Amino acid sequence: MVRKIVIYGHPVLRQKGARIESVTPEIRALAQDMIETMYDADGVGLAAQQVGEALQMAVVDVSQASEPGTYLRVNGVDRKLEEIMPLVFLNPVVVPAGPRERDTEGCLSFPDIRAEITRPNAVQAVVTTLDGEKLVIETDGLFARAIQHEVDHLNGILFIDRMSSARKIALRKTLKLLQMEGSGA
Repeated sequence: MVRKIVIYGHPVLRQKGARIESVTPEIRALAQDMIETMYDADGVGLAAQQVGEALQMAVVDVSQASEPGTYLRVNGVDRKLEEIMPLVFLNPVVVPAGPRERDTEGCLSFPDIRAEITRPNAVQAVVTTLDGEKLVIETDGLFARAIQHEVDHLNGILFIDRMSSARKIALRKTLKLLQMEGSGA
């Protein structure tokens, strides 16, 4: 089921997600809904907060991107992206692993807003799957950026928090209008 995506201004976007200690049928259904919602919105990632649930769960699928990254290792073994996409992950721990790069990002909770965001270009992410399997994912490029963006959401951090001050000033009016809409004001 496609869910409504929460827009900037809704307080759940600033909430740190609760750890998921057990995968219930409700968690599995939420994960499926998040995947459908992400695809419906033409996104490459979606955090539980973006559908109104303050939980440590996100979904990512960069398999259709022209440049998703140059490498992918899962538990120390080289893997093909398609083998793990869409990726549903719980309770992630991310360690930056590369030099910082600027690239353009957008966010489904900020319709029509894009900005240059600086992030490490590679990561090591330790995540748990819906089946309880621990994965150590090492990757770079868009996949690394998407993981970092979604993990930020899980911690109540939004991509506007990583924008340059000049870009935030330029977007001040747009952000204010979005904030009012998202908060229901």
